[in-house]
Amino acid sequence: MRATITATARYIPERVMTNFDLEKIVDTSDEWIRSRTGIETRHLVKDGEATSAMGTHVARELLEKTATSPEEVDAIIVATVTPDMMFPSTAALIQNAIGASKAWGFDLSGACSGFLYALDTGARLVESGKYQKVLVIGADTMSSILDFTDRNTCVLFGDGAGGVLLEPTEGDSGILDSILRIDGSGAPYLNMPAGGSLHPASHETVEKRMHYIRQDGKAVFKFAVKGMADISAEILERNGFQGSDLKLYIPHQANKRIIDAAAKRCGLHPDQVLININKYGNTTAGTIPIGMSEASDEGRLEPGDLVLLAAFGAGFTWGSLLLRWDHAK
Repeated sequence: MRATITATARYIPERVMTNFDLEKIVDTSDEWIRSRTGIETRHLVKDGEATSAMGTHVARELLEKTATSPEEVDAIIVATVTPDMMFPSTAALIQNAIGASKAWGFDLSGACSGFLYALDTGARLVESGKYQKVLVIGADTMSSILDFTDRNTCVLFGDGAGGVLLEPTEGDSGILDSILRIDGSGAPYLNMPAGGSLHPASHETVEKRMHYIRQDGKAVFKFAVKGMADISAEILERNGFQGSDLKLYIPHQANKRIIDAAAKRCGLHPDQVLININKYGNTTAGTIPIGMSEASDEGRLEPGDLVLLAAFGAGFTWGSLLLRWDHAK
C-alpha cells in the first residue's frame, strides 16, 4: 500500500507588496531584487490573519474537493515556522476550525523543507494502514518575523499556504521515495535568535531585533545550490530515472538561481520546472504545496506523471521526494 495525493489546495492572501513598494521603505530597487532572486511581488496577510487562518482555508478546500466530511479526517500535520503561538499547535487550531472531531495532529518545524518532512511523515501514517485520510499543510506567515529595515531579508519572503489530502492506494501512483537530511551546523547562517528557551522574549531581545529572521545570504546560497541540486539528482539515480522521465520538477521557491542550478544538474528543460517565485516570493513551508496546487489547476499534471519535489532550508534542512501523480482534484 502507498499513500497518494487525492487533492491539492492553496491560499494566497489578497494584499500584494511589489518591489516598488519595498523601494519606498528600504534601500533596494526592483532591478536589484529581480536580478538576484527572480521575485517581483509577494502577498501578505491582512491584520488579524495568521497561519492557522490560511491553513484552515486550505483544509476546507481539500475537504470540499473530495466530498470528505471533517469527521473522516484521521490526522492533520502542519509544517510551519510561524505558528499562531508557541502552543497550542496550529494543527489543533485548524482541527477545531474545521470540526475534525476524530483527528489528531501536530506541527512540524522543518523551515523551507518542512512540507517535504510533513508529506513523508503523513505518507508513513497512511502506509501503516491505521490512517485513511491525512491532511498535510504547509503554511507560513513570514511577514510576522521580517525586519523591514533589513534589505537582505525583507525582500525575499511572502505569506501563503498550500496542502494535500493523502489517502491509501494499491495502484502504481503515490509517493515512491524520499531522501531527507538535516545538518545543525548550518544553524548560525539562518535563524531567528530569540523567542525560544535560549533567549526568551525580553526588552533586550526586542531592542536588539532578535525576533526577526537573520541570514548570511552568501553562505546559505552556497549550501542551497549544492544541497538541492545533489539531492534532486540522487533520488532520480536511486530510482533508475533520468531528468527526461520527469513531467514536472517542483522545487522550493527561494531563489531562481538556486532553482536553475538544480534543474541544470538534473538535465531538465525549462518546461519541466515549475517557477512561481516571481509572484509569491519565498513562502517557506508553503512554496511546494502552492506550486503543486497551481500545477494541478493549470492542467500541467496528469495521472501517471512522474513528479519530483525538492527543498533546502534553515537548519540546515533539505530533501527530495519522488511521486507518481494520481487523479488529484
